[in-house]
Amino acid sequence: MTKKRWIALLSAIGIVVAAALTTAAVTSGGSKHADDSPLVYPSTTPSTRRATTTSRATTTTVDVSKLAKPIAPPSDPYAPTPIVQIGVIEIPKINEISPIFEGITLTVIDHGPGHWPGSSMPCGPSNTVFPGHRVTHSHPFLNLDLLSPGDQIVFHMPGHDCVYKVSGTQIVRPTDVWVTNPTPTPTVTLIACHPKHSAAERIVVKGYLAADIPRPA
Repeated sequence: MTKKRWIALLSAIGIVVAAALTTAAVTSGGSKHADDSPLVYPSTTPSTRRATTTSRATTTTVDVSKLAKPIAPPSDPYAPTPIVQIGVIEIPKINEISPIFEGITLTVIDHGPGHWPGSSMPCGPSNTVFPGHRVTHSHPFLNLDLLSPGDQIVFHMPGHDCVYKVSGTQIVRPTDVWVTNPTPTPTVTLIACHPKHSAAERIVVKGYLAADIPRPA
């Protein structure tokens, strides 16, 4: 092989290697947001996935269209947000006790589960939504997959305790924002990445309000 052909061959190999490295860098950089955020984001493609869950029958009728709706997920997940603790969540089955905060930016969720603004507050009339980290930071939702129907989720709020019981668990896509929709009865929705160490899907634990227990503030 002539010297010119060797030079041409080495140049071609260099171009291929550079392209591969560039693709890897773009892929790695683009995954940071997905790896860090347990939120669900809307998609233009309707979800066709179905999940089986145990639910609690109710005869209460509420006009869901008149209930407050969760705000849209933040366009900048790292936007500066005041860190305001609103209470404590306790999940006895998995020995979890964690402070909870108002807001769903990562600057908030990095401290503990965040209340999704616009959804009901704990003990409220509709769906109270809390995304949280599964394997990073204090990983409060690490073992959500161990929860079963009937297990308790307790919110210790100023002046009262809100006791929910798990009704079921769903695995959904990251674009299935319908899990945050208002409900006609008091419910809770906990959201985290799934499986562990991946953001490919979301694990969603649903529950219904079993008791609102007053206590000294």
